[in-house]
Amino acid sequence: MNTNQTSNPAQAGKAPAPSHGYYIFLIIYMAGLSAFGSFVNDMYLPCLPNLVKVFGCSVSMTQLSLTMGMIGLGAGEIIFGPVSDKWGRKPVLVIALILFCVAAAVSIFSRTIHFFLFCRLVQGLGGSAGYFLARTIPADIYGGRQLAKFMAIIGAINGLAPAAAPVLGGFMTDSVGWKGIFLTLAGIALILLAFCGRLKESLPPARRLKGNLWKSFGSYRTLLANRHFMIHVMLKGAGLGLLFAYISSAPFIIQTHYGYTPTQFGLFMGLNAICMGAGSMLALRFKLLKRAGFIGGCMLFATTVIEAAGMFLINNFWCYELLLLPMLFSLGMIFTVGNTLAMNEGRSNAGSASGLLGVFGYIFGAVVSPLVGMGDILHSSALVYTALAAIVLLFAFLTRHVPADLDKL
Repeated sequence: MNTNQTSNPAQAGKAPAPSHGYYIFLIIYMAGLSAFGSFVNDMYLPCLPNLVKVFGCSVSMTQLSLTMGMIGLGAGEIIFGPVSDKWGRKPVLVIALILFCVAAAVSIFSRTIHFFLFCRLVQGLGGSAGYFLARTIPADIYGGRQLAKFMAIIGAINGLAPAAAPVLGGFMTDSVGWKGIFLTLAGIALILLAFCGRLKESLPPARRLKGNLWKSFGSYRTLLANRHFMIHVMLKGAGLGLLFAYISSAPFIIQTHYGYTPTQFGLFMGLNAICMGAGSMLALRFKLLKRAGFIGGCMLFATTVIEAAGMFLINNFWCYELLLLPMLFSLGMIFTVGNTLAMNEGRSNAGSASGLLGVFGYIFGAVVSPLVGMGDILHSSALVYTALAAIVLLFAFLTRHVPADLDKL
């Protein structure tokens, strides 16, 4: 592990390994939390074209609802990270889930796109706990290869979330509409809240940050100065930006441009997400995760360039769809590498580390989501995809030159 890693004497040593039964529960619950973060954005994707008609606004304005959700997700991780390092993980989780439930329920009364955008911002704040605690809690308990294995298992299971969310959202768009989708999201949050009592606090008082809350935010300065940590963060962030660019453009490419129904769109998105989950598991086959990151980055750039050329020159749905499969497979590899190596570097301030890891992805995503809707959506999306794949490749190359990771394995 990098010698420049943040340190906290109170956190020396690892938490006791959980029992087998609790280990299974922990995997399922962490996967559920992480999946919930995906559902916040992915489940209502099929109804985006309908929202253009409902609110009488432009495509870019509707896509801004994705951006507002990402801003909320990023801001929530930045705020809740140090708060959870000081006061524990469970209180933050409970507060965030309640906040999401309220925002999701209120959003169905939206009469204007602007009020809906505000609701999406608050939903993002509430949904952020799922994403960052699914990375933080495992890092409280595990390190090295154990952490890599746990994160990859969650990543593979969570590959079903972006697969299931658009499929379910497609059926619901055709049946109960966008309001039913947000009520369902509120119900999922309530289920997670109900099982929160089974979750054990992973950060006992003796290992929490001392001093006032404001000083807890000082851990960000230390993490930002950790070059190895930030290389892994930027690798994951650029990859997540590419994923969000794909997610925000796909409904309009597949449904509006190529004429498929919301249900068909959901099925295509599900297949693509399964490929991403497969890539997440493949990364564990590498002795050094940084090598998986470099190979994944090269694969991603090559397939993205071919995909972009096809979007400009061929304009055929099956060309677009079939090239997405290796793109997303490569992204799955990148996500396992970025998540694991970043959290392994920053696990002594796991809440803050997870917050930074998430927010950089949302910064990329918030910037690119409206850009893919400008002008010809095929051409603008192709340019955004290529730019982000090039950034991923750069940081994959830098990750390759970071000293051996995960207990020198």
